Amino acid sequence: MAQLQGAAEVTITGEVVDIGAATTRGADGRGPAQAAAALLSAKAGNPVGILTGDRLYEVTGLFAANRNARLLDFIAREVVVTGTVTETGDRPRINVTTIRLTTLFPQPVAHSLQPAAGSR
Repeated sequence: MAQLQGAAEVTITGEVVDIGAATTRGADGRGPAQAAAALLSAKAGNPVGILTGDRLYEVTGLFAANRNARLLDFIAREVVVTGTVTETGDRPRINVTTIRLTTLFPQPVAHSLQPAAGSR
């Protein structure tokens, strides 16, 4: 795939998702509940993307190489990526050059509505 001449580096924020699940199951194909399945899919080398509010970018280049090895720690997390976008037939692709988590707390925080033991 040819890179667009004069294409500028862009920065986008979104969730790292399994493209197959995100496109076939919509909201049910992303988020912490799908993290384990998305991780297995990414490890198998299936396409991984960055889902923003309105677009899904397929990750290409070094971050997609070796069965997404550089993306595995970011699956189902919100990230900020920088890279060059190319537009082709079915979806935009981003050749990621940098990636970082958007928060200081990379793990979802579990909250319980159950009273703590001995608090009744």
